[in-house]
Amino acid sequence: MVGDKMRSEQQMMDLIMNTAKNDDRVRGVIMGGSRANPNVKKDIFQDFDIIYAVRDIDTFTSDHSWISIFGEIMILQMPKYMEMPAEIDDGSFIYLMQFTDGNRIDLNLIPIEMIDKAIQDESLSILLLDKDNVIGPIFPASDSDFIIKTPTETLFKNCCNEFWWICPYVAKGIWRDELPFAMYTFNWYARNMLTEMTKWYIGVNTDFSISSGKYGKYFKEYLEPELWDMYVKSYSDSNYENLWEALFIAGDLFRVMAQRVGEHFGFEYPYGDDERVTAHLKHVKDLPRDAVEIYG
Repeated sequence: MVGDKMRSEQQMMDLIMNTAKNDDRVRGVIMGGSRANPNVKKDIFQDFDIIYAVRDIDTFTSDHSWISIFGEIMILQMPKYMEMPAEIDDGSFIYLMQFTDGNRIDLNLIPIEMIDKAIQDESLSILLLDKDNVIGPIFPASDSDFIIKTPTETLFKNCCNEFWWICPYVAKGIWRDELPFAMYTFNWYARNMLTEMTKWYIGVNTDFSISSGKYGKYFKEYLEPELWDMYVKSYSDSNYENLWEALFIAGDLFRVMAQRVGEHFGFEYPYGDDERVTAHLKHVKDLPRDAVEIYG
């Protein structure tokens, strides 16, 4: 049942490895993800990202009950069955298993003949078992694939343009009392651009030598306290006054970081777009709900 005593890391690794060693169809084991990253602090929520290099993969996937060996499952996902087969027909099969004791294993079965191709572009990979000595070479694990990349001038300009282009959509949604539209355009489109600029800002300050983590989970670690405070305040609840405040704070934060990134690379920041859009947002905020013209 949910809440069972959590198995230790060693218990989980023993289970993963012994299962592989005792099954002749499993020819190799590779670990990836955060547990393979020497720069990630360990915690109780880390998944076990595991690849089994296998023979006769159909004998695994024809009856999924075999995965019960790993423990009592809280919830299971098999992405192969959630997308169009033509789009993901690469011969592999993934089991995403969340167990009732809090552990999670993401287990990817890959045909042994495809294993080198599957891992050749992965920097976070540790070879744990190779029964036939045919896998590899696998270079020492690092997070080099996830280090923030420097932007081109085109990427920078497009990011600035998209951020300021989207902001009036948010304002329109608020004025129309279309909360789902306003929240979606802000928290998806605008925030994606804010996230990109935040990554580049952190990259400039760290000489593009670190990873900001999936979805910016390490932003707090690398932003100055005052900028992190602004980033936090760029999130809003459903209250429109709070959403307006979050939108303006997001604009202020974007401006500060984009100017820094632009100055660093010699890219021109679009001050005109910023000023015109910001003025428009303030105008719409004060626009009466019964207005028949936006300007007039």
